[in-house]
Amino acid sequence: MPTADNGEAAGLRVVVLGGTGYLGRRIGEAFAADGALVHLVSRNPANDGPANDVAAKDGGPGPWSVRMDLLTARPRELTEFFGSVRPDVVVNAAGRVWRADEAEMTEGNADLVARVTESLAELPRGPRLIQLGTVHEYGAGTPGAGTSEDQEPAPVTPYGRTKLLGTRIVQRAAAEHGLDGVVLRLANVIGAGAPAGSLFGMVAAHLGEAARAESLGEKPDELRLPPLRAHRDVLDAHDAVDAVRAAATAPGADLRGQVVNIGRGEAVPVHTLIHRMVELSGVDLPVVETAADQPVRTDAEWLQLDVSRALRLLGWQPRRTLDASLRDLLTVAAPVNGRK
Repeated sequence: MPTADNGEAAGLRVVVLGGTGYLGRRIGEAFAADGALVHLVSRNPANDGPANDVAAKDGGPGPWSVRMDLLTARPRELTEFFGSVRPDVVVNAAGRVWRADEAEMTEGNADLVARVTESLAELPRGPRLIQLGTVHEYGAGTPGAGTSEDQEPAPVTPYGRTKLLGTRIVQRAAAEHGLDGVVLRLANVIGAGAPAGSLFGMVAAHLGEAARAESLGEKPDELRLPPLRAHRDVLDAHDAVDAVRAAATAPGADLRGQVVNIGRGEAVPVHTLIHRMVELSGVDLPVVETAADQPVRTDAEWLQLDVSRALRLLGWQPRRTLDASLRDLLTVAAPVNGRK
């Protein structure tokens, strides 16, 4: 595998599964900017040529879109594709989370991973597989403490359970077939363009509507949310991408079969994050927490990651501030007033 310094990936052939999604698109663009040859695989690519005008260094092409329905693609189809591209790195940023039931999540978060690992095992020179996992695989954390990779997972949501199945599939393939696979267990990722199905994406969208109402001299609707009791480790999308880039070029012997936590390493009250978003938006908007007409949350109330392994194995640590992340969240949906 070609190597690169400081997390750069010039010359690598990179495949990003789920390459037009929230994180997949960012990952592909970052690798292309590093000088990698990138293929973005998704059911609905942007087009049939270069995904955008991001040019790689040294005159290389930008990311290329590949049309493939990953939920229905069989191992043979995947094997033929991987064989034609001959990737050095495969990043699995595909999966199901929003507006899906547990069976649908199993298809996207576990069954797909099984087919991908089976296909990669057929290649004469296997690439590194970077599987994107989630903090929700752990279940409840201990208040005041970070959860390390050695803690036995006990997920309490369908998303956490199905993502854990995917993690174990990668670990089993590494142990039994020598797959060069690593799982990056991500905290809750926030940044510009966060999915509307997420809490932070929904709040950003509401603030955007509120800002537009204020600009027309109208009174914006109050922001009604369920009780915000949880504490969350939140990860800036740029930091998440940098962790993937670091994992692509880290020594293989150190990563094979590993789970590596990727987060800020601190749990922040969700109540604080939401009110800070409102403050940064500059919108005069009441936030009302009520259990009425709100779905009952079943996920863990304390999620905090111990990220010391990421620094040791990847040389990675979070760099962006919470305010920078929250401002990015608001950039697309609402104007930001610049207050600090």
